Amino acid sequence: MTSRYRASEASTGLNSFSPRRRTVVKAAAATAVLAGPLAAALPARAADQAPAFLHGVASGDPLPDGILLWTRVTPTPEATAGSGLGPDTEVDWVVAKDKAFTSIVAKGSVTASAVSDHTVKADVRGLEPATDYWFRFSAGGTDSPVARTRTAPAANADVSGLRFGVVSCANWEGGYFSAYRHLAARGDLDAWLHLGDYIYEYKSGEYAARGTVVRPHAPANETITLADYRVRHATYKTDPDLQALHVKAPVIAIWDDHEFADNAWSGGAVNHTEGAEGAWTARKAAAKQAYFEWMPVRPAVEGTTYRRLRFGKLADLSLLDLRSFRSQQASAGSGSVDDPTRTITGRAQLDWLKTGLKASDTKWRLVGNSVMIAPFVIGSLTADLLKPLAKLLGLPQDGIGVNTDQWDGYTHDRRELLDHLRSNAIGNTVFLTGDIHMSWANDVPVDAGTYPLSPSAATEFVITSVTSDNLDDIVKVPEGTVSALAAPVIEAANRHVHWVDTDRHGYGVLDITAGRAQMDYYVLSDRTDAGATSKWVRSYRTRSGTQKVERTYDPV
Repeated sequence: MTSRYRASEASTGLNSFSPRRRTVVKAAAATAVLAGPLAAALPARAADQAPAFLHGVASGDPLPDGILLWTRVTPTPEATAGSGLGPDTEVDWVVAKDKAFTSIVAKGSVTASAVSDHTVKADVRGLEPATDYWFRFSAGGTDSPVARTRTAPAANADVSGLRFGVVSCANWEGGYFSAYRHLAARGDLDAWLHLGDYIYEYKSGEYAARGTVVRPHAPANETITLADYRVRHATYKTDPDLQALHVKAPVIAIWDDHEFADNAWSGGAVNHTEGAEGAWTARKAAAKQAYFEWMPVRPAVEGTTYRRLRFGKLADLSLLDLRSFRSQQASAGSGSVDDPTRTITGRAQLDWLKTGLKASDTKWRLVGNSVMIAPFVIGSLTADLLKPLAKLLGLPQDGIGVNTDQWDGYTHDRRELLDHLRSNAIGNTVFLTGDIHMSWANDVPVDAGTYPLSPSAATEFVITSVTSDNLDDIVKVPEGTVSALAAPVIEAANRHVHWVDTDRHGYGVLDITAGRAQMDYYVLSDRTDAGATSKWVRSYRTRSGTQKVERTYDPV
């Protein structure tokens, strides 16, 4: 792989469309059925076979001097994920500067046990910044696949460019993960961002590809218990395209709702029935435990995914947890979306984000953001008419939001954050977003009702789903049908929206230089085809100092 950093850096230290749904593109609540085995999803193994690495290897959360390594060992045939079975097993790890492991720079061992579902992590430090490394695990004479990873640039390094893959919303039963395969084939990624919904919690058949299960997941029931979530994560980690991407570059991941249950909030979820499905507190704890066992993620604050990574003087990346602390979603059209006591971030996280953005001395401030922050409203009036009428009638002052699971349902937090950006002259803030199963390129206006007369405080690139149903899938019409009708209406009613594609599946590639941040949007030929092809369709960029999005006509 050719380094994309300057050579000198390495030495520098350091529902509306579906009657069954409450949000735009999420499936309805499911009921639990009896658990199904993971064994069917795994390759057959002889009873006397040595330990195996059936779920691949991964790395994540790159630092200038370190990287987090992950794997799961199956020590004995009966020690399947979620089973609670299997002996403690010593797992060795090694990191080298070359793929042949002739220049070993770090090694160690960890113990895999049933307590952590035989998953292991090694938080390796003492590495050089902006450097490619290779690593592998071994147990009982068996070696894992060899994987490449990369450390971040030194904190004060002059970085010429960064390139990240960007994905979200990968539903196993909705199709194949070809997006991961195409990103893995590039060979030019410094890391890849997963913006949430890495797994889905539904029972089999509840949320598939236009109602058709492309490939059944395990367990067959909805994930409720710790064992359920472990088995579901394990199923996903058997996907060859996902494994291929994990061995090519480190992942930087946050969760959204489906790592727990649809439309999760601090005290429950749409897809959770208190009592019949146990207590939400127990289910949430189980989901979080399985997530941290199965993902190469460092919890910067225990039990959450909000944290910050830095990539030299070019960019820092603030990663949000928009599920653990949020208030319950408001009803669409309700003025309670403006209630200052309601929050999407929680007070501590919002203060942390504001402080970090103000203190940042990098050229770009990236925000990993699981739900869309730019307003998406219908029934908008001009600002001079809307606000007095909204106050009188108890309607949302920014217009009637379509999806109150997004920041549209928590407008006080959004206003506070955007006002903070404007009042402190914080520029070059780019939100990177998933969740909504559509592609968007947005300005983030301080006052959507008067935009473009009012300023834009930031920009936002929203990435569509890898496989999860988008609007044409929900209404079961040919691809492009809904977008041809809906996109002009959405853009006319939301003048800060430069582009929206409601219908296609794919991924993004974010390329950052000192002068601009550019998102290239790619789409897949057919999510139900394991050999789906990929093509570039659009690119948008924000140039330094503008806080606005513009179209550009070539991918990086």
